[in-house]
Amino acid sequence: MSKRILNFKVLLAILLIAAIFPWNHASAEIKKQAFDPFEKSIDEVATALKTKQITSEELVEYYLNRIEALDKQGPTINSIITINNKALETAKALDTELKKKGPRSKLHGIPFVVKDNYDVVGMPTTGGSVALKNAYPTKNAFTVQKLVDAGAIVIAKTNMSELAASYGRLGYSSMGGLTINPYNLNRDASGSSSGSAAAVAANFAVFGLGTDTSGSVRGPANVTGLVGIRPTMGLTSRSGVIPSSLSLDVTGPMARSVKDAGLVLTAMAGTDKEDKATKFAKQHVQDYTKALDSSSLKHARIGVATDFFGDNVEVDTITNQAIAKMKSMGTVVVPVSFSNQTKYLWTPVLGPVGDAEFKSQFEKFLSFLPAGAPKTLQDVIDISESPEVLNSETPVNPARLEGLKTALAQADTLYSKEYKNIMNKEIPKTREEITKIMKDNKLDAIVFPTMSCPASNRFDKEDPTYICEAYDTYAASYVASATGFPEITVPAGAVEAGVPVGISFLGTAYSEQKLLDLAYSFEQATHARFVPVHTPETIQ
Repeated sequence: MSKRILNFKVLLAILLIAAIFPWNHASAEIKKQAFDPFEKSIDEVATALKTKQITSEELVEYYLNRIEALDKQGPTINSIITINNKALETAKALDTELKKKGPRSKLHGIPFVVKDNYDVVGMPTTGGSVALKNAYPTKNAFTVQKLVDAGAIVIAKTNMSELAASYGRLGYSSMGGLTINPYNLNRDASGSSSGSAAAVAANFAVFGLGTDTSGSVRGPANVTGLVGIRPTMGLTSRSGVIPSSLSLDVTGPMARSVKDAGLVLTAMAGTDKEDKATKFAKQHVQDYTKALDSSSLKHARIGVATDFFGDNVEVDTITNQAIAKMKSMGTVVVPVSFSNQTKYLWTPVLGPVGDAEFKSQFEKFLSFLPAGAPKTLQDVIDISESPEVLNSETPVNPARLEGLKTALAQADTLYSKEYKNIMNKEIPKTREEITKIMKDNKLDAIVFPTMSCPASNRFDKEDPTYICEAYDTYAASYVASATGFPEITVPAGAVEAGVPVGISFLGTAYSEQKLLDLAYSFEQATHARFVPVHTPETIQ
C-alpha cells in the first residue's frame, strides 16, 4: 500500500470521526435554535422553553427584532409606544430560575404586551396622551403583577385611542400616532385596544392585555383575527389602570387562540382589595382551559341576535356561514330580538355614564402619580392645547379634546337624577331582559357579529372598498358593557379586503367557562384564523 493511499485513509478516518462526534454536537446546537416562535401557542412556547429548544432571552430577542423590523418601518404597524428596556434582563433571570427551580407556570418566560393604560413599573403610563409622557407609576397594575408573578414578561406597552376614547380616530393618540391593521394597511385596528391587538396579530408577543369599556377589547380583536375576552364585571381587577368609566370598564386578554386567551384569563382573574368590584371574583375563578370541550356546540342551544345584521353583506354572510356550521355540528339555533333601547344602548346608558364618571375617576388616578405629573383633567387639557403639542406631528385628536372638555363641564352629572336612574333602573332592566331571553329560550349563549361592519378606513386615508350601512357598527358590543356580562369574540372568516371578521358569544354573569367551550368548539371546527400578509414569518 502506498504512503499516499495510507494518508488518504487516515484522513478519511479523521473526517469520519469528526463527522460522528462534533457534527452531532453541532446538530444539537442547531436543533436548540430551531424552534420558531412565529404563531406558536402558549403551550408550544412553554414546552420549547422547558425542553431547552429556546431560552426566554432568545424569545425576547426574537420579538424585539420583529418589532424593530415591522413596527416603525416596513409596513409600519405602529402598535408599540414603549419598549421595556429591562425585558432581556428579566428574561435572563427567568432562564436561570427555570434551570434551578423549574417553571412558575405555563407563562414562565413568555413575553406579552400591555395596553398603555396599565401601570408597569419602569415605564410611563400615558394612556396615549402626551400629557402623561412622564407619568411613571410606583407599582404594577394588579393584573400585570399577577402575570409577572406567573413568570410572564412585559416586553412593551402598546398604543391606544387617546385615554381610551376614539372620537372618529380609531387607534390614534398624541403619544403614539395611528396604529395600522396588519391585515390591510388602509384599515384601522379598531379601538381603543388597537395597539395590543395589532401587536399580537403581527407576532410581536405571545399575547396581550386590553381594556374594554364599550367594545375596546372585542372590536380590535375582531378586526385583527384574535380571540378577545370581555370578562364578567368584577372577575378581573382594574386597579392600576387609567379609568374611563368604572361602571363599565373591564380588563381582558387578547390572544391568537381560545386556549391562550383562557390561560391568560385564568392567570389574571381574582379578588383585589383595591377594586371592590372584584370582591366575589375568588369564588368564580377557575382554570378555564383544564377541560375545554371541543364538542360543546353539539349539545348547545344558541340564540342569534337578529338585530345586529344588515349593515354589511360580507359580514352577514360570514356570520350566517358560522351559524350554519354550528347547526351542522348539532347546535339548536333560536332567533332572538332585543327591546328598542337594548338595540342601541349608547345614548340611554353608556354615553351618559361615561360622561358623568370620567373626570372624578380620572383625577383620582392622577392623584397617585408622582410629583410633576398632571393632577387634574384641566392640567391634561392645558398640555394638550399647548403650542408644543398642537404643532407636533401627532396633535391630540380635536374631537377627543372636545370630549375632554365636555367631561370637565359635565362632572356634576355624577349626582344627577339621570345618572342615578341609569344606574338604579336602566342597567338592572337591561340585565333582566338578557337574562329572561336566555332563560325563556334555554340558551347557552347569544351569538352575533362582533362588529356589524369590517375594519374601517383609517381616518387619514380613504379606502373606497369600505362599505358600511351602520349607524354604529359597535352597537352589539354595548349589551355586554351595559349588563356587565361576559362576551368572547373568535375569528370566523375574512372579507374581500383581507381583514378578519369575528363572531361573539354572549352569556350571563360568570359564564366564562361555557363561553370558552363554545368558542373553542367553533374555533376547532373552523380554524378561521389566518396570518397577516404584511407581517411575514421570515424577516430579512
